[in-house]
Amino acid sequence: MEVLRRSSVFAAEVMEVFDRSPTDKELVSQAKALCRDYINSRLIRAGVSWSKPEYNVPVPGGKLAEVSSILLRLGDELEYIRPNVYRNIARQLNISLHSETVVTDAFLAVAAQIFTAGITWGKVVSLYAVAAGLAVDCVRHAQPAMVHTIVDCLGEFVRKTLVTWLKRRGGWADITKCVVNTDPSLRSHWLVAAVCSFGHFLKAIFFVLLPER
Repeated sequence: MEVLRRSSVFAAEVMEVFDRSPTDKELVSQAKALCRDYINSRLIRAGVSWSKPEYNVPVPGGKLAEVSSILLRLGDELEYIRPNVYRNIARQLNISLHSETVVTDAFLAVAAQIFTAGITWGKVVSLYAVAAGLAVDCVRHAQPAMVHTIVDCLGEFVRKTLVTWLKRRGGWADITKCVVNTDPSLRSHWLVAAVCSFGHFLKAIFFVLLPER
């Protein structure tokens, strides 16, 4: 699939910027590369067949691989705690997956609600979980091209909303600080912050397309 095949190109472009202060453009490129890896992981986990095996791209190497691995690890825990929130996203939003405008508007509305009360790594993980859940829905409903739309949409949201916050923290590698303990009984600080986003997310599910009902 062309969408995920491009991940290898992004990987080559973004890996070296972890060793210096990244630019806005580089942070957005990294965000999109990480989104493709997150979505690919969730499609595989869901057992969704949507592309030829040779088109599947492995997780990038180096520091980007570490960031991707931790993002997925935190996402696993977040989705385990609130599985119903991150499944059947399209049905919860009551949207059609045949319209790029509808999918984009719905995703951006949910993203805006998640970050209403501020930005935390937990909420960033939540954003990726929503993107992946919606991508799985699109592929299951024979709309695989929408995956590229979702990735681009997330990238644009990062550019407008998260870039300044990311730059203050030195870039995406800062997420590695979230994993401070592997003991499930001692949750990392990201989890506490993530839980706070659920209220906003659920509000978005109800209100995002309310005028159309």
